Amino acid sequence: MGEIEGTYRVLQTPGSRLGVQKNTGVSTLEPGQNLSTAMASSPAKTHERDLQVKIKMLDNTVEVLDIESKYYGQALLTEVYKHLNLIESDYFGIEFQNIQSYWIWLEPMKPVVKQVRRPKTTMLRLAVKFFPPDPGQLQEEYTRYLFALQIKRDLAEERLTCSDNTAALLVSHLLQSEIGDFDESEDREHLKVNRYLPNQERIQGKILEFHRKHVGQTPAESDFQVLEIARKLEMYGIRFHLASDREGTKINLAVSHMGVLVFQGNTKINTFNWSKVRKLSFKRKRFLIKLHPEGPYQDTLEFLLGSRDECKNFWKICVEYHTFFRLFDQPKPKAKAVFFSRGSSFRYSGRTQKQLVDYIKDSGMKKTPYERRHSRVRVSTHASNTDVPKQSIAFPEGLRTPGSPASATVSFHSVHSSAAPSILPIFAESSPSSLDPRAPYTRIPDKNSPMPAEETGRKLVQQPGSPMFQSFQGLPVDHSQLSSLVLKSPLGLNPAFPVNLNAAGQGSSPLLSPVLSDAGGARIEEDDETKRKRYPTDKAYFIAKEILATERTYLKDLEVITVWFRSAVIKESAMPEGLMTLLFSNIDPIYEFHRGFLKEIEQRLSLWEGKTNAHVKGDYQRIGDVMLRNMRTLKEFTSYLQKHDEVLTELEKATKRLKKLEMVYKEFELQKVCYLPLNTFLLKPIQRLMHYKLILGRLCKHYTAEHWDFADCRNALKEVTEMTSQLQHSLIRLENFQKLTELQHDLIGIDNLTAPGREFIREGCLYKLTKKGLQQRMFFLFSDMLLYTSKGVTGTNQFKIHGHLPLHGMLVEESENEWAVPHCFTIYSAQKTIVVAASTRLEMGKWMEDLNMAIEMAKKSTEKSDMLLDNSVCNRSNRSSDEVSLEQESEDDIHSSRSSLDRQSHHRANTTMHVCWYRNTSVSMADHSVAVENQLSGYLLRKFKNSNGWQKLWVVFTNFCLFFYKTHQDDYPLASLPLLGYVVSSPVEADGIQKDYVFKLQFKSHVYFFRAESKYTFERWMEVIKRATSSPARSSLLLPKDEKERHTD
Repeated sequence: MGEIEGTYRVLQTPGSRLGVQKNTGVSTLEPGQNLSTAMASSPAKTHERDLQVKIKMLDNTVEVLDIESKYYGQALLTEVYKHLNLIESDYFGIEFQNIQSYWIWLEPMKPVVKQVRRPKTTMLRLAVKFFPPDPGQLQEEYTRYLFALQIKRDLAEERLTCSDNTAALLVSHLLQSEIGDFDESEDREHLKVNRYLPNQERIQGKILEFHRKHVGQTPAESDFQVLEIARKLEMYGIRFHLASDREGTKINLAVSHMGVLVFQGNTKINTFNWSKVRKLSFKRKRFLIKLHPEGPYQDTLEFLLGSRDECKNFWKICVEYHTFFRLFDQPKPKAKAVFFSRGSSFRYSGRTQKQLVDYIKDSGMKKTPYERRHSRVRVSTHASNTDVPKQSIAFPEGLRTPGSPASATVSFHSVHSSAAPSILPIFAESSPSSLDPRAPYTRIPDKNSPMPAEETGRKLVQQPGSPMFQSFQGLPVDHSQLSSLVLKSPLGLNPAFPVNLNAAGQGSSPLLSPVLSDAGGARIEEDDETKRKRYPTDKAYFIAKEILATERTYLKDLEVITVWFRSAVIKESAMPEGLMTLLFSNIDPIYEFHRGFLKEIEQRLSLWEGKTNAHVKGDYQRIGDVMLRNMRTLKEFTSYLQKHDEVLTELEKATKRLKKLEMVYKEFELQKVCYLPLNTFLLKPIQRLMHYKLILGRLCKHYTAEHWDFADCRNALKEVTEMTSQLQHSLIRLENFQKLTELQHDLIGIDNLTAPGREFIREGCLYKLTKKGLQQRMFFLFSDMLLYTSKGVTGTNQFKIHGHLPLHGMLVEESENEWAVPHCFTIYSAQKTIVVAASTRLEMGKWMEDLNMAIEMAKKSTEKSDMLLDNSVCNRSNRSSDEVSLEQESEDDIHSSRSSLDRQSHHRANTTMHVCWYRNTSVSMADHSVAVENQLSGYLLRKFKNSNGWQKLWVVFTNFCLFFYKTHQDDYPLASLPLLGYVVSSPVEADGIQKDYVFKLQFKSHVYFFRAESKYTFERWMEVIKRATSSPARSSLLLPKDEKERHTD
């Protein structure tokens, strides 16, 4: 992220500070002894100046601690973690309210009394400080229990806002964890005396309905489900800090694992990822974010907080979050200045997440029982290392302060024995459950306690028929946040990369996520080779698996329309009845057909892999019969597919006519589930036919004419070819219309881009010569005109049109020598003349070729493009044709990219036009057509350049972009990677990759490695990415002959 303002203070021993004379006094320390070890071994001081500090734990019990007045925050933290026997302590912290009544974190490197104004009367509380994106990253069951308690607290305090359905589901899992299986009378009684939500009574019926479905679910499983649901909510782990932007708009700032977030109300309007942030700083009440320069601008965003203390507090939290989640090791401290220092010396003083995960993974874990408050299952087990207690609960030796020795003289009341005492809290907040003598919740550090039989006997892997999997059946989903209601099991993975959940000797939980955990990645790697040997290796099998993988993605794409968009328009009553009927009566039958088709493919692949005895007969190691049967059935839906043209047109007209529908449409496109422009999903059924044709063609090419599956595959290919020939012209027209409507939404200054007869040709980034020199502009070439725009004039991340040039009478000439600018060419039109430069010679060649082709098309056109432009584009001042246009930027243009409300969330940052803008490249309609043919899905193992482990992810490649999911069942991607500008290749020796079937993606210094399951899969991923991103068919026209030959080889 770059250097954060301020210096990191080095903790010096007495007399060693730079610029200070050495102390010549007599030391009382033994040789080789330092101050920390001396304090650790010295007897406890008298308690004349002791303080009693009250700390509320996550289970609402309150502990009273006796500490010395000069104790540092680290000593207090260490004692609390030791009391709880908490291993993954770095996720937690102690917070308290200051005089202004906002919560701040206790700093480890400062004395407690210098932070807490009135320590005797102030109630401190233990809380989760760092919220990981995936609960699978939490290695211990006990830690997940504490996180679930934090979610419970956030719900009660209305910090975790969500829909009623989601809130009811969360509370039902908390009930299952605390009181066990459903019992209506007991549930109602428990809800009377325990407050989970402010509006609990209103949704009590839903809570009971959900709780009824969790029968048999253990407390640990319930905790995991609470975290799985909560992590998908937008307010998960969010703590607001009131602020305003440069324009005075009231906003809320927050920080998360991914970066700094900006909210208006409870709606997230921007995310500044750590990778884009160069520097964070504060000056008095101003909080400044400096971003890495993108294009000609170097953005600095400014926010105003309520006071200097609030600003510094938020800055500190950002520093800690960045260090914890982004760095591998603790940052090295800066040397203290000799005379004076500038800025804050604050630095994060704990272990990073990677250090914490590595420690848990490398240490030998032993099961230790602990108690749960309110739970019928009183004792559970979790892994801890009782042999190394200091390392597991304290910071590294080098980070201990003089006030925090290894054995601090802090005492909990009623604790007198040093040998594994059973610690009880002094008092708790009034709750009927707290009167139960078994209720106090703490981990029992008794090494010899036997493990309960019900825990040791419980299977690590839940079977599909278990209540845990059945509990979500028939659950109503009426909100986009409720995608978490469908259980995403980490076990439902592709069999080629199984997860070994046999935790013997590992101490890992059966609920450990294999996606974001290094431990999970290691197990995948070890088990991979043995599984490969069990499965078929025939190329036809892997082609069939490709059909299965892409069909799963295709069905999820259809659900965006049939499930999610339908729910959105019904909820707001935004769509007229006639349009509803037209849209869903056409797509619903197709969706239902493909649901059945997917089940058939899954069953056939299961038989092919030999998971039943049917493979002995040899009847099921083929796919042609399934394809032929379903292609014939699919022909009956051709009439539905032919109506897609009408559906797209009517939907576009309705969104222009009805403001309410337009609002719902735009808001839906901002949802995570809508990862592509909405109307793109309406083209998927016709595009899928093209994919069937290509896949069946590969199968027929692979088989010999004598193969028993060849005849069926050939006949299926004939059927689908007949359908595609009927729909080919319609698809070309629809793809052009879809692109025009997408641009209509993203461009400001044009009203009728979808005018009849207009065709999209190319979009991309060029640098236009202005009075201030070369300025970045986005150009859009159509069959009748050329538009050029700039980004960031508004707060919605859209592009504003600066000018338009009709193609009629246009001339394009290369002009590198005239202007002494590389890759420069001049565009002469009837209105004005402009000079532009491309990023490379290849880009310049593409633009000039397409421009000349479009000019020739315009000459032959019978329609006057000027008439079209007058109706669509806002008029601008005309200049003489022989005068070069040197565009003058307005003040709005200059400052627009620095606006604090440059809201990327209003438009996806991975759309083609935004990627072209940031990567200085261009894309043509021909490239889009190639990309449609080259789409792929499947499981891959991903590795970053500097990481050790491989992460298993479900990867979807479409629209020049990789989308990453945990499993194929997920409703929306975790992240995306636009590949325009990336180069795909095989790793070289310097990369240090020793595995087979690995390909490398690189753009400048950004490097990713992906590992496929087989040679065929590896070759397919390389093929589709190369074809879609480099477009060799187009670029080869502009290459020299020798390079052309190399490409064809």
